[in-house]
Formats: sequence, structure tokens, C-alpha cells
Amino acid sequence: MEDVPSYVPDILEHPIVHYSQRYDWDCGLACILMVLDRRQRQTFLSQFQQICDEGQFGKSTWTIDLCYVLKDFNVPHKYLTKTLGANPNHRVNDYYKSYTLDMLRVNNKFRYAEQNGVDVKQCTVNYRFLIDHLGTYGNIILLISASLLYCDLCKFNKLPCEIRSCLSITPSYMGHYIVLCGYNKRLQKFMYRNPACKDKVCYIPYQALDKARKANGTDEDIILLYDKAT
Repeated sequence: MEDVPSYVPDILEHPIVHYSQRYDWDCGLACILMVLDRRQRQTFLSQFQQICDEGQFGKSTWTIDLCYVLKDFNVPHKYLTKTLGANPNHRVNDYYKSYTLDMLRVNNKFRYAEQNGVDVKQCTVNYRFLIDHLGTYGNIILLISASLLYCDLCKFNKLPCEIRSCLSITPSYMGHYIVLCGYNKRLQKFMYRNPACKDKVCYIPYQALDKARKANGTDEDIILLYDKAT
């Protein structure tokens, strides 16, 4: 894990091009589109189906799948997770309907991650670590529980109407990817871009984001992106 300095700016936002997901399953890929440069984004969109086919994930993308796509586009990143491989505890849960089909692919990608140049570390971090990374290196792709995600700037009971209609949220866990793109220390809130929403930056308190990203089912998956050299 990187050695981050003790000081970062009080307020920071990384400007990125917003990209909205097109389906109910491609939020992780939409997050990748947000962090690619213009040329890479055009390539990704023109080769979308080929990328899905070569990744063998179909309509079920796991975080390790996203890391392999980032590697193919030469995006420096590091994957942090509580669980190396497909977590067997999730087998019985409804939100992993394709667990058995995914298990072999996911476990193989973890097994061969190092030789394929994908950096994976088993660990957990606190929200202060996320702030330090944002202030020092770049954006973060987070797996969260969509049912716990909200925006302080949005109405409708603090839940964006776009995500409600796009993801058909229920009180139970639903895995969803967002791009963490900044923070405001004075307000004690993170800034994020949600691919289920239109072009806007959302705000959520530190503790609320921690609850959403540590929900059962996420394995606290984090993809750290490096816009600046380590």
C-alpha cells in the first residue's frame, strides 16, 4: 500500500467526464469510462461487446473483472479487498444469482492476477485513507450497497430519482459502483459521481459512505486509481 502524506487539501474535486450506465448491470464499466481519456473512451465504446466477450463476464461484472479491463487500457490502479476470490459466504444470497457461473472465472482471475500485472491486496482501510488517496493520487472506484447510497444535494428523501428507477432499489443489498472524485473536509463529506444518475457531483457524509461501502456483499472492494506517479 502506498505511503501517503499526512497533509492533503481541505477541499478537492477531480474533474472527470461523467458517463451514465446504459443497462442495469454495466455501472462498473460506466465508472471505467469516466476515468479513461477521450481516445480510450472512444475505443472502449466502439469495442464494448468485444471487451465484454473477452472478459467473459457477460452481464455480471465483478471488481476483479474491472481491474483486468483497466489493465488492458494501461490505467495504473491497485485493488484492495477483504476477500481474495469469490466469497463463498455470498453463494446463498439472492443478489449473487450467477455466483456458481462466476466463481471459476473470478477465482482464476485472482489466481493469475500478479502474472497478468493486476495488483491485488487483501486489506481494509478507513475513510481517512480514502481522503489521503484522493488528495494525493487520484480517483477511486468503489463497490457500495446502492440501497444505502444517497446524496445530500438531491431531493426525494435523499435518494436520486434516477438511481431509484434505474436500479429498482429495495431495502436489501444491491451492488453498485461509483467513482469517488473528491471530498470537503469542512463539511466532512465525500464527492462522488454515480453512473446511474445524470451529469452531476453528489455529496455524502463520511460515515454514510463508510456504511454503504462496508455493507455485507461488498467485501469492501476498492480500486485506487493513480493519476499521479507513486
